Amino acid sequence: MADEAPPTNDMNKIKPLDEDDVAILNRYGITPFTKPITKVEKEIKDITGKIKDISGVKESDTGVVAPSMWDLISDEKMIKEEQSLLVARCTQIINPNTEDAKYMITIDHAGKFVVGLGDRVSPTDIEEGMRIGVDRTKFQIQIPLPPKIDPSVTLMTVEEKPDVTYNDVGGCKEQIEKMREVVELPMLHPERFVNLGIDPPKGVLCYGPPGTGKTLLARAVANRTDACFIRIIGSELVQKYIGEGARMVREIFQLARSKKACIVFFDEVDAIGGARFDDGRGGDNEVQRTMLEIVNQLDGFDARGNIEVLMATNRPDTLDPALLRPGRLDRKVEFGLPDLEGRTQIFKIHTRSMNCERGIRFELLARLCPNATGAEIRSVCTEAGMFAIRERRKTVTEKDFLDALNKVIKGYQKFSATSKYMIYN
Repeated sequence: MADEAPPTNDMNKIKPLDEDDVAILNRYGITPFTKPITKVEKEIKDITGKIKDISGVKESDTGVVAPSMWDLISDEKMIKEEQSLLVARCTQIINPNTEDAKYMITIDHAGKFVVGLGDRVSPTDIEEGMRIGVDRTKFQIQIPLPPKIDPSVTLMTVEEKPDVTYNDVGGCKEQIEKMREVVELPMLHPERFVNLGIDPPKGVLCYGPPGTGKTLLARAVANRTDACFIRIIGSELVQKYIGEGARMVREIFQLARSKKACIVFFDEVDAIGGARFDDGRGGDNEVQRTMLEIVNQLDGFDARGNIEVLMATNRPDTLDPALLRPGRLDRKVEFGLPDLEGRTQIFKIHTRSMNCERGIRFELLARLCPNATGAEIRSVCTEAGMFAIRERRKTVTEKDFLDALNKVIKGYQKFSATSKYMIYN
């Protein structure tokens, strides 16, 4: 049987473009102003080319004109007129708030001078003790300078708020309440302390086994408050040269005093806050000097100001008694092992974003790890997810959590630091 020809369809035929269609396409995108604009652009380009030919300027990849166009004399004159300034410090203002006010300045390696103000500075801009810039001829004050603070100290300021809130800290209900009383209450309701005639607590020491939420709670405090938050790790203050660590501590508190309200958090403070002793070789002398500077800044001759100090450590037995006395660290908050309710809450916090099946008995899981810390419970949740990934499943079951408990809590028992903390403390 012969194949039948497919039926013809008039819609499938392609019609060629006629002259009218071609004319419409040629006019597409052309407005009444297209031709005048194109003409003006061409005239501008021609005039620019003529100017460059007359002046001798040639195009180059660097954008620099030809050497024949250089004016070295005027450039040298301009450089001489705009000389660099010397850095000095204003030590005293003579006859302040008068038209005859003079300023006593000190320039390193040059001496002391009594000078006046430049044309671009107002008398209200200059204060005693301020760093200033002076010219090299008459030593007149030209510009006020910011305080000299090391960039490494400025970088310790927490600019972006952490994404941790108090709801993400489980098993620390009492500790959160104590921390909020010390940190938030003096900032939000200072009149309560004024009415009672007492000063609010100025410092808190958070201590406890590793992984119980000390640093996590500090991150929640940084998220909660609008005050400036400065975070320092203890080992950052251990410097090579004599006096460098103490200088960094002074600049940290100088930066904190310049803020309206500030919270300074020392993490792993036992790196520099150890008890003083003599090892016979002088290897720990610089660390002890740094610690003594912290002690002086916390409660020394000068007032601390509106600065709250938080410290965290898992070895409180090694800290120096001078650092721990009331007036420097008024409160000691222990972060112990979470109880059954706390462990259940921590399980729910870490599984909040996990894809788990329904009906998982978190209280049963919490009973199976009696001495676990929050970090270990987080590791259990991560391992349970790894078991599900290994079996190519999209949800985590209760069996995965039980297997993870056997692996993390029982298998890694020899790596736990809780028992060592209990021995030392």
